[in-house]
Amino acid sequence: MSSDLLEAGLATAPPKTLVPVTVERALSALAMAALCVITFANVLARYFTDYSFAFTEEYSIFLMVVMTLFGSAVAVAADRHIRITFLVERLPRGARRVTETVAWTATLVMFGFLIWYGGRLAYDHWRFEETSPGLGNPQWIYTVWLPLLSVVVALRVLGRIVRVVRGTDAPQGE
Repeated sequence: MSSDLLEAGLATAPPKTLVPVTVERALSALAMAALCVITFANVLARYFTDYSFAFTEEYSIFLMVVMTLFGSAVAVAADRHIRITFLVERLPRGARRVTETVAWTATLVMFGFLIWYGGRLAYDHWRFEETSPGLGNPQWIYTVWLPLLSVVVALRVLGRIVRVVRGTDAPQGE
């Protein structure tokens, strides 16, 4: 069945990377499934009981962040991130490699900022013993995942940079 989808262009094969993206794909799907279950349970509870599971909003936001960052790691590994390539596609091959390297380096710098400032935020939440507004859980439990999962994405970006510089990964449009 999956080979039929691949042939039809409706699915993509996992990218060829040194470290497989299977774990990121599975955890992203698990986060999405949990988010769907929580949201569906909340809708059913509101419809049948006029009672809201408003406290689940904290978990939903946490799951969206996890899903987004794992999905970003998979997108980077598969070279499927959103970008405008109108001008880059018209450049010679060498110039395309340079622009790809510059773009990926800028991405790496931005995820470096997320790691640094997200880590500081999580540390401050831990240090000042902040609690979440809805459930009263320690806030750092939610925020520590931003820098940790940003490291995962940054490592995927670094792998992409290495492949582009070595020439083993053709820039978009080739």
